[in-house]
Amino acid sequence: MFPLAAVLLVILMGAPALAATPPPAASPSEQCVDCHLERSPQIVADWRASRHFEAGVGCETCHPAEHVADADKGVLVKRGNVLPTPELCAECHSERVDQFKAGKHALAWTVMKAMPTAHMLPVTLGDGMKGCGGCHKIGVKTDDEIRELRKTGVGYGVASCDACHTRHTFSAAEARQPEACRSCHMGFDHAQWEMYSSSKHGVRHELRRMQVLPETAAAPTCQTCHMPAGDHGVRTGWGFLAVRLPMPEDEEWAADRTVILQALGVLDAAGKPTARFEAVKAADLARLTQESWQQERDAMEKVCTSCHAGSFAKGELAKGDDMIRQADRLMAEAIRTVAALYADGILKKPSAADSPYPDLLEFHDASSQIEQKLFVMFLEHRMRAFQGTFHASPDYALWYGWSELKRDVTEIADLARELRRNAAAAVAVKQ
Repeated sequence: MFPLAAVLLVILMGAPALAATPPPAASPSEQCVDCHLERSPQIVADWRASRHFEAGVGCETCHPAEHVADADKGVLVKRGNVLPTPELCAECHSERVDQFKAGKHALAWTVMKAMPTAHMLPVTLGDGMKGCGGCHKIGVKTDDEIRELRKTGVGYGVASCDACHTRHTFSAAEARQPEACRSCHMGFDHAQWEMYSSSKHGVRHELRRMQVLPETAAAPTCQTCHMPAGDHGVRTGWGFLAVRLPMPEDEEWAADRTVILQALGVLDAAGKPTARFEAVKAADLARLTQESWQQERDAMEKVCTSCHAGSFAKGELAKGDDMIRQADRLMAEAIRTVAALYADGILKKPSAADSPYPDLLEFHDASSQIEQKLFVMFLEHRMRAFQGTFHASPDYALWYGWSELKRDVTEIADLARELRRNAAAAVAVKQ
């Protein structure tokens, strides 16, 4: 008998040589990681910390693009659809994307494009997503708009979901924190972060984080009140500008609101709807029926009563409504003052010559000091007065809101008198 080792040697020597098994080809994600670990390691780290990584969702799933060799540069360059759109996210998150599209965040891009002033911004601010687009890019865009953005080299304005679920962790926990809202909801015309964080709601949330209050303590976040069902359908009864239909029974308030709507260009001089009104209606930018407004108000009252008594909740929300009424009184007075200057030929109306009212949507592009004062009054001070009230922020409601509105009315009246004096002096010189 041959020793076992000899038998094995004979078998091996007599057997045909085995072909070497090639190593398995690297997956697309592995290929991405090999490169991006060197070029952008934090992107890889964020992805590896994400639910996507845990679920086996690789780079190529969200970035269905090809990389092609650039011989001149010696690198791979991107080609095709590199950054995901909401439609791509919907392939896995269809319910969430549908919720998002039903909320006002989805309208953000449309709203920005509708503003005359948005088209006058420098390229650095506009196409660079450093101005209005930096926040309004959360809105849904048409395919044509996306193609146009890519033509200008702006590939980072096509997405929406990553405004709150930031790349590449795309964390739901992150999006549930009030800080996720802060980067857009702060500053000049939308100081909601400042209002919230200085209110009792925001302070209690911070104290709970510091473990001064127990985990069971009521400490509402932005999401608690504005996304109460845990979905993405962010809506409010009054909307961003706090204008709505139908007109109130209060005749004075109805007249004031009409003037504001005329200055927004949605009603003409006779109080009839304009093309701009039809655009607002088509985009569902404001509550135009009592039923739609009441639906949103009922939803907010339900949120409030999870912590407060029903009578208290109704009363506080009613105070917010009344703040709008009183702010509208001052706003309409100032608009009428400027409109009278147009009517008397003292101030030249720069645009929309068929309307006797200033266009509040011209913003900082208005051509005179008094018109710009009116713009600041509307978009900053009026906003802070009523939003500060709804957010239970005393400082913003009073000193940054109501107090500034009162100053605005006085200053606009003074500027109007000065313009009239100058006009009268000019006529006297000619005579």
